[in-house]
Amino acid sequence: MRVDQFDFDLPPERIALHPVEPRDAARLLVVRPGEQPADHVFTDILDLLNPGDVLVINDTKVIPAELRGIRHRDGNQASVSFNLHKREGEATWLAFARPAKRLKAGDRLVFGQIEDRACALQKLEATIAEIADGGQVLLKFDLSGAYLDEAIKSHGAMPLPPYIGAKRQLEERDKQDYQTVYAEVDGAVAAPTAGLHFTEELLAKLEAKGIGIEHVTLHVGAGTFLPVKADDTDDHKMHSEWGEVSPECVARLKAAQQAGGQIVAVGTTSLRLLESACRETGTLEAFSGDTDIFITPGYGFKAVDILMTNFHLPRSTLFMLVSAFSGFETMQAAYRYAIDNEYRFYSYGDASLLFRGEPGA
Repeated sequence: MRVDQFDFDLPPERIALHPVEPRDAARLLVVRPGEQPADHVFTDILDLLNPGDVLVINDTKVIPAELRGIRHRDGNQASVSFNLHKREGEATWLAFARPAKRLKAGDRLVFGQIEDRACALQKLEATIAEIADGGQVLLKFDLSGAYLDEAIKSHGAMPLPPYIGAKRQLEERDKQDYQTVYAEVDGAVAAPTAGLHFTEELLAKLEAKGIGIEHVTLHVGAGTFLPVKADDTDDHKMHSEWGEVSPECVARLKAAQQAGGQIVAVGTTSLRLLESACRETGTLEAFSGDTDIFITPGYGFKAVDILMTNFHLPRSTLFMLVSAFSGFETMQAAYRYAIDNEYRFYSYGDASLLFRGEPGA
């Protein structure tokens, strides 16, 4: 499909720069194919879901993946910054560099004020191992494993999405705001933002009603924010991300479906991971590894009945995904309704609850 078919005009004031308080006070737009969009608040999911349904949440944890430092080459120095987006090994990370044109393979990098660090293990230095297309580089750090993890936490900053970072400075509250209450597994460089609306209290009420909650892990990469530069969706290449669905989770999800329960993916990350786990056999199976699944209209969904997600960027792969899930015309109408009725967009914005449409709608 042509990428410009997924374009729409979004007034800048619709972009949320902070979340609502409390988290679960966000608005919720319910979208059922063939019906008018319906206004709700997020806590209404207690009434919109039934006992036996299962929420699939992504328990990845955002790491402080924005690193700023100095490039050293032949006695010359330059300021550079990086957004880590995918771990490749114990000591290596793929990253998006700014400005990439100042870098070449072999350059040495020093992050932070190392002379002020009391502990040698706090030092963070790296070498540019490879230069790739699109401003991407492979960083080989001097530290590895858990030592590298701790050094990144010490030197890095929370990687706010560019459409927020361009409008305001990072704030102390972002360390908590840009993390789900159930985040457990370090590795994401962007939050699975649909999950930001949940509170501990709401999760407890859902479980008390008989709604299951299953954990999967997909380490969200910074590639999720990259614009689609191709003119046709067939020409776009997705960046891969690592994810895992356990055999125990699969067994419980299959049992729930057989009993008549609906599988509700909390976020496009959970949905993409579950659909990736169906790729080989056409049915849900345990999965552990990289996925670069790209879902566009015409895709036949196999694992997910309902999708909970925020409102996405024009021309983005995520708007293409929701258009595939509920139908192209359905989502065009839903987004027009959301804009006209002042819903808040993007990572800190409001939520939508999307019901699956007919394949190819």
